[in-house]
Order: sequence, then structure tokens, then C-alpha cells
Amino acid sequence: MTFMSTSRCGSRKDGLFGRPGDFSPLNYSSLAGGRVNFPKRGRADCQSFLDSPVQSLKHVGSTTARHLKRLDIETVEDLLYHFPHRYLDLGRIRKISQLREGEEVTVVGVVRQIKRFRSRKGIRVLNIGIYDGTGYLYGVWFNQDFIADRLGEGTTAAFSGKVFFRYSRLQMENPLFEVIDEKTDLGRDTVHTSRIVPLHPATQKLSSARLRRIIKDLVDSCADLPDPLPAHLRTKRDFPPRALSFREIHFPSSEVSCKRARKRFLFEELFLMQLGLAIRKRRLGLDTRGIRHRGSGDLMERFCCLLPFELTSDQRRVIAEIRRDMEAPHPMNRLLQGEVGSGKTVVALVALLIGVQGGYQGAVMAPTEILAEQHFLKMETFLQGLDVNFALLTGGLTASEKGEIQRDIKDGNVDIIVGTHALIQDEVGFKKLGVVVIDEQHRFGVRQRVNLKEKGYSPISSRWTSGQQPDVLVMTATPIPRTLSLTLYGDLDVSIIRELPGGRSLTEHVKTFVCDKDHRRWAYEKIRSEIEQGRQAYIVCPLIEESDKIQTRAVMEEAARLQNEIFPDLRVGFIHGKLRPAEKEEVMQRFRKGSLDILISTTVVEVGIDVPNASVMLVEDAERFGLAQLHQLRGRIGRGQHKSYCILFADPATEEGRARMEAIRRIKDGFQLAEADLEIRGEGQVFGMRQSGLPDLKLAKVVRDVDVLLEARKEAFDIVERDPSLNFPEHRLLLMEVQRKFAANLDWLFHS
Repeated sequence: MTFMSTSRCGSRKDGLFGRPGDFSPLNYSSLAGGRVNFPKRGRADCQSFLDSPVQSLKHVGSTTARHLKRLDIETVEDLLYHFPHRYLDLGRIRKISQLREGEEVTVVGVVRQIKRFRSRKGIRVLNIGIYDGTGYLYGVWFNQDFIADRLGEGTTAAFSGKVFFRYSRLQMENPLFEVIDEKTDLGRDTVHTSRIVPLHPATQKLSSARLRRIIKDLVDSCADLPDPLPAHLRTKRDFPPRALSFREIHFPSSEVSCKRARKRFLFEELFLMQLGLAIRKRRLGLDTRGIRHRGSGDLMERFCCLLPFELTSDQRRVIAEIRRDMEAPHPMNRLLQGEVGSGKTVVALVALLIGVQGGYQGAVMAPTEILAEQHFLKMETFLQGLDVNFALLTGGLTASEKGEIQRDIKDGNVDIIVGTHALIQDEVGFKKLGVVVIDEQHRFGVRQRVNLKEKGYSPISSRWTSGQQPDVLVMTATPIPRTLSLTLYGDLDVSIIRELPGGRSLTEHVKTFVCDKDHRRWAYEKIRSEIEQGRQAYIVCPLIEESDKIQTRAVMEEAARLQNEIFPDLRVGFIHGKLRPAEKEEVMQRFRKGSLDILISTTVVEVGIDVPNASVMLVEDAERFGLAQLHQLRGRIGRGQHKSYCILFADPATEEGRARMEAIRRIKDGFQLAEADLEIRGEGQVFGMRQSGLPDLKLAKVVRDVDVLLEARKEAFDIVERDPSLNFPEHRLLLMEVQRKFAANLDWLFHS
């Protein structure tokens, strides 16, 4: 039986087996009957066994190991945690003639028809019909012709998915499918298909049948694995033992046992993650010394008085939170979330000035030169009249310019330094770094964030400056759902700015349209109308140059077309990431000063660009952007007093794409939009869990499993409160497991 997933897999609403159920307590001793007993391993042996390469297992040669690596399986532990996506209970196969529209079912039949054609939009459509003796069901795939190579005529296959009645016939869109080899999958000699068949994620060259045999041998050899979950937690939550859970999640003896095993591992992975967060929060909060910023002077107050606007109540509240943190004896570790245009930069400047007032230096690291330059320009505006020295350090400077700025930083002649990754180069050293601000922090890797904070560390004395760590403020204009925030930033204090300055409301101030190509003339007329009223416009394209593979509008070609054919009488400029820094800054200066009417750009304008006169944002091929990106782009307009218009040209080919376009059209609040994005796409795609430094989630979905997340968080923080170093005898295995899970992320756990 060979499994291929052709769409994103998640848990079905009615459960893994197609129906809900509340189950009575399980008799574990009865399920354990028939297990193979193996010699007991010591803790060190078990750890060595789990860490050993997968090629050390029986039936895994070098070729199979290469195929497993494509599934991110390199060790024995990786293979153990390669859980099934779904299960196929051959005793519950539905007859096609009995199907009703809207049901999620599994059917088995013989492939009888294969048809390929192109839709009017140019999408390649593959129709494969199976017949089970009672009727036909058609699987429909888009731009996935290779599936026909697996499902030839005469092949017996299982289709799983939601049933639709369209074009006078039953069909499933992008169904999960199984190629069934009756000799090995349904015969007497098979190792595990007499009841419930696990469907592990597989590849074209490594079938799920082959995976099942490898995993079966492994599970049989793991009967004596020690259990890291404390006994009181297992008893309290009625969890089965670890070894039995591995057996039941991979090769269930019943629905009841499988669901209990999955529940245990779901809790375990969230619990271990929260345990790591709890350890780091305690260490940063209690075990490290911070700088008590209590310098005399009125620098912060004078700065606020010189601002040409009133601070919002949200800004004042967050400034008070930051000030309390910075006056405390422990280092500040605070996350500042704020809507686009909500005034996070001003709040960050206050934090930096608190440090400068006390004789310390501040650093601001941004992910792009354009954003770093934008911060620098705002400082020029806001810090006029104050005795504060600040500088800009980016990769685009000449060697002599960099050298001069680096010397000034090291000598303490610069109070605040703004820059990109150039700030973390070895050549950059601070005299007395006290405050670190990291903007759009999710764009940086863990090591990069750690490197900047360690600029407050003296390699000569191997001690933090004055024996203390600098305060850290990380900022993002990408709203993070509460559930994801608890997962990614459960160790940080969080501040949120929702209120926009000047009483502006994105809901009322910016109108969003999602259009097809038939509305292009209207869109261009809207742009011209706004420009005639003295406004400016952005046009955003996904690519720099035309691609034969992805037919999207590119900046260079679009700039020429619009200048020559659509707006020959207007001033059109373009900007993209491949321009030299000086060229980008020259174009942006012209746009800021109103010397350009239209700026055609890639997503380099996504964050940080502040041109209040821009009132139109047109985005080509919007379905190719994520919701967070689209919301950031939309945030470039509506920053002045003029009503603004965001026009998205989109032609989504999938349900997910259509859902995203409807969400961006309907939802204006960034936090609500982030929650919608999380539900549509899942947390892994939305925010890049891997780059956060956290272990990957195998089972948990933080939106779906928020209740389990909160329970796991409480248990984890309670344990760390009682036993901060996990030294109690009942926590020794737990400590080993935390060390194993975070072995590749020690910077994240102990330094970041």
C-alpha cells in the first residue's frame, strides 16, 4: 500500500477515524499483552539508541536512509516520532452508491478512467475515476499530473476526503489516496493490515508500506523505553506508558487506544516546549543581573514634549511597562506587538533614551537596509534639539565609512546605533551597550539575535558589561495570535499597541478590494484620480524579472509598461532588492518628497516605509502573498489623513487561496487577521516555527489545541516553580528529555 499526500493534512472534525467518541478508561495491561520483551536498557543506552542514525536499524540501507532524510528522518528518534497522518480501517470502507454530499469518507475501487484537460484559466486538471461495483467516484487534482503515474488503469486504490456532487457525479478534490497491493496489503502475510492501517507520510520512492515495516520493527524493539513524563502527571491525566503509546499510535489495536496514545504525545510535546520556556523565563528573570536604568536627567520627558503629536493611551501604557522593566534589577525581555502605523518606533526610542540618559548605548537592528534607513530618518526628525549622537551602519557603506562608525561606537561617541546584520559583525564592539531593540525580529535567526545582545559582553573579562546583561525589546508589526504567542514567546513579557495615532482607524480609513483582471481599467482610473488630487500610489509585484515558470507581473517590465502605455504623463519610479543601497535610497527620497507619483516595487516596501501622502496600494498576483505580507503592504497607505484604497488583483486556484483573499478583504484588524491566517494555513506556515528555535510540533495545532496548550503550560511552569533545576528524583528523566529536545537549540534555551 503506497500513500501520497496531495494536500495539507489535519485532523478531521469528526476525528481520525471519521466519527467522534468519548471513551472510557483504558485497560493498559490488556493492551500490553503479546508485546515482545527485550533486554532492559540503561538511560545512557536509551539515549544513545534514540540518537543513533536511522541506518543502524534493520531493513534501512543507505538508499532507504536517503529517502528517509527527505522526510526529515535521520535518527531513530525521528523515525519514532514520524506519526501517521491518518488511518484506514478496512472494515469501515463505504460503498460509493451509499455516499452523500458533504461526507468525509474512504472508498476503495479500481481505476477505470483517467482524463486530463486545461481549464479556461490554464490550470491543468486531472480526473481519475474509480469503480467499486456499485458506482463511480472521481478524484480531481489541479496541476498535479504526476499522480497519474501512480494510479494507472486497473490499479486498486483507496480515496479519502470530502464528497462533492458536481457536474452530475460524485467527486473529491485533492483526495488522499492509497495504492493497494492486494498481495501484500490485504493478504495473510501482511504484518499489520488485519485491522487499522496507519498512513505515514511517505514519498514517491519510499512507500508507506515500506515505512510501516521499518517502523513496526523499531516499535517492537522499544518495549523498555523509559518514560520522561513524571508519574504523577501520567496518573492525573490517565496517559498510557510511553512504549505502549508508541505501539498504539503507530499500529493501533483499537480506536480507543490510538486516541489515548495521540492525546498523550500531543500533551507531551506541548508540555516539553512550555517546560523549556519556563526554564528560560526563570533563568532570565531570576538568575541573571540586569541594568537598573535610573540615570538622572529629563531626556525622555524632553523627547516626549518635542514630539509633534500626542502619544496615544496605548503608547503611554507600554512606555510605563518598559520603564518599570528597565528600572528592575533583572534584564528586560519584552515583546512589543503593534499594528502597522501604531507608533512602535517612538516607543522604542523612549526605551533607548532611558538607556542613554543613564550613560549606556543603544542598538537597533532591522532586517533590511530600507527599514534601517527609515528608523534613522525618524531619529533625525524626532531627536532634533536633543544632545544625542546616533549613526547608521549598514552593509552598503564603504569600508572607510564603516571603519569610522565602528571606532565611534567602540569609543562611546555614538549613543544610538541603527543598522542591519552589519551590527553583529566581529568588527563592531560597544563601549557600554545597555539597550537592544530588534525590529521585525522573526526575520532574524536565533544566533543573530543572540550575537547582538552579546555585544554587551566583554571577551577580556568574560563578564557582561558591569556584570549585567542589556535590556532587550523585540518588536513586530506582524500581529501574533495569542495561542502562537504563548508557544513562541511564552517566556517574554508582551506589550500590545492596538490604537492608531491621530484617532485613525484602519477599518474606516482604508478600503480593500479583491479584483480580477476585468477590473484593471477601473483600478488604473482610481490611481489616476487619486494622483490628480495630489496623492501618490504604490504598485507591488512579486518578482523582479519575468519567469517562464511563474507568470507574474515583474517590476522591470511592469514599470516600462505602465510608464509607456498607461501613465505616460505621470512620474513612475521602481525599486527592488537588487538595486544598490544608494539607488534605493535615491528612489525612496524622490517618492517621499513627492517627486514620483507612482512607485512600482517588490515587497521591499512591506515594512517601515512611511509616506503619509500615499493613498493607493495595488498588488499584483496577491494570491502569491501571505496574509501577514498583504496586511503589512496595506499598512503602507492610510498613514495620512486621506481615505485610502488597497486593490488586490488575485486569481486563487485553491480553497485556501480563496479563503485568504476573503479574509484580507473582510478583516482589517491585524490580530483578527492573524487568527484567521492561523486557522486557514496552520502555525508552521504562518510564522516559521523552525526558525524560532523551538522543536517542531508533530501533532499539536495551537489553534485547535489551545486548551491542551494552556494545561501543559500550567503544569510546566508549576514544576519549574517547585524544582527550577529539575533535580528532584522524579524529574531526572524529564531533565534528560528537555536536554535532548533542545540539544540543537541551546542558544534559544540559555542565551537568547
